[in-house]
Amino acid sequence: MKINRRDFFKLGATAAVGAVAVPALLFGDKKPKNSSVSGTSSSRAKSRDSAVEIPIRPLGKTGVMATLFGLGGQATLEDDGMRDDAVKIINRAYELGVNYFDTATAYGPSQGFYGEAMKGWRDKVFLATKTWERSRDGSLRLLDDSLAKLKTDHLDLWQLHNLRNMEELDVIFGKGGALEAMLKARDEKIVRFLGITGHYDPVVLKEAAHRFDFDTVLVALNAADRHHKSFIEEFLPTAQAKNMGIIGMKVPARGRIFRKDGVRTMKEACYYTWSLPISTAIVGCSTIAELEENVRLAKEFKPLAAEEMKKLEKLTEHYAEEVTFFKNWG
Repeated sequence: MKINRRDFFKLGATAAVGAVAVPALLFGDKKPKNSSVSGTSSSRAKSRDSAVEIPIRPLGKTGVMATLFGLGGQATLEDDGMRDDAVKIINRAYELGVNYFDTATAYGPSQGFYGEAMKGWRDKVFLATKTWERSRDGSLRLLDDSLAKLKTDHLDLWQLHNLRNMEELDVIFGKGGALEAMLKARDEKIVRFLGITGHYDPVVLKEAAHRFDFDTVLVALNAADRHHKSFIEEFLPTAQAKNMGIIGMKVPARGRIFRKDGVRTMKEACYYTWSLPISTAIVGCSTIAELEENVRLAKEFKPLAAEEMKKLEKLTEHYAEEVTFFKNWG
């Protein structure tokens, strides 16, 4: 299957350069060194809203600088009946200086909402989407569909979505598997970077990272993680050793982390995840007020001390299965 979105868009010489080079905001003054990212290494990005400055960190070995808070593609953005609100949230995130935007083929209308919102500023941000297909041909079809919905001729990051077991890896890395699609898309400069995502089992992500030198990983990281199949303990050391861009997700676990006798605030939830050795964390937002709160928290962020981290972990122990419902508890 030939992917020819570039021919379809006919962007011309100027836009073609923009398609393969991200703006200065994503890089900072110089390319970061190949070292592990820590919670204390953030600098700050210029915001399009002068009142807000969001910390930025290196996205692993990519050379990209990502804002500490990234907009997730779920919540309002995956709701068919919320088009106007979704577009407003996306545009407001851009105005506030967010430069990392996440979506996926599995998130309903999310990609289409992004396509509507990003007119005029697509090449000023880092855009990531995913394929849930495990085959080469299926993934290429999804890629073509993603490009059409996103109204773009390229992706900054294309990821294998929700890796769950070794059998899937065998298909992905075998003949006719999804990795062939990813390499083809990268060779044709339709995709800049390749990544994996997962929240089910750290052993599976670790094996995938050993089989191929992926640029990034999107992984579930919240204050209940250490209590069962811990990604922090079992996977992050591998991701750091390979200098992968580490993107956190499931920060509030769709609100399940909040309890009077547990983690009580979004500040606690975000500060825990941001204090880990990650590049950025994505959060889906239901309202502009939620988005603005998350940006404010990122702006004010100070890494938690080890004792504070342990306190939040202890608070989640009695309801860890509910908070990490997405893991393999079988």
